[in-house]
Amino acid sequence: MLRYNAAMAQDQTLTFKDGRTMPKLWLLSDARNDAWLADSLKALPRGSGFVFRHYHLSDIDRRKRFDSLAALARRYGHIVILSDSPVATRKWGADGLYGPAEKMPRDDALIKLATAHNAKEIIAADRAGADAIVLSPVFPTRSHPDTQVLGPVRFRMLTRKTETPVIALGGMTPLTARRLGWPNWAAIDGLVSTQDS
Repeated sequence: MLRYNAAMAQDQTLTFKDGRTMPKLWLLSDARNDAWLADSLKALPRGSGFVFRHYHLSDIDRRKRFDSLAALARRYGHIVILSDSPVATRKWGADGLYGPAEKMPRDDALIKLATAHNAKEIIAADRAGADAIVLSPVFPTRSHPDTQVLGPVRFRMLTRKTETPVIALGGMTPLTARRLGWPNWAAIDGLVSTQDS
């Protein structure tokens, strides 16, 4: 049975610069974790965040899968974010959108998670009014094995360049989150295990 590491923090909220509270823990969807996403959403601590990506599906299938998983995520009190355009995000009824700074709308009604990999993209995310910055890759990942990772020291240096909350992504698991000493993190398949780690 799939389960989460008992050492994960139970307090799943952080405060953004505008005073809103958002999850510390985020699950990102991908082709490789699709088979167990429903179980993962049920097992996440209540009030976590879910980012729907699923770039591998056709438009029609992607929308159907989003509707199904979003309904399940909301049943467990999770925030639902869509990786797409602002127009699709509103049309599909997501709480916000995920992507590079240039995709962020000026509309503050949507939660904006901007992706970044370096200082230039962090500055762009700040200028775009991001609610949080998803900074990656912190550690080696299976999805991008040849990508140069930030590592804990560079990751910390980059987080000092912004007052916007930063969510760590890339090789993140409960174990690496403890190693990093960073409470706000996201993973694709690093959250669920079949045994304690």
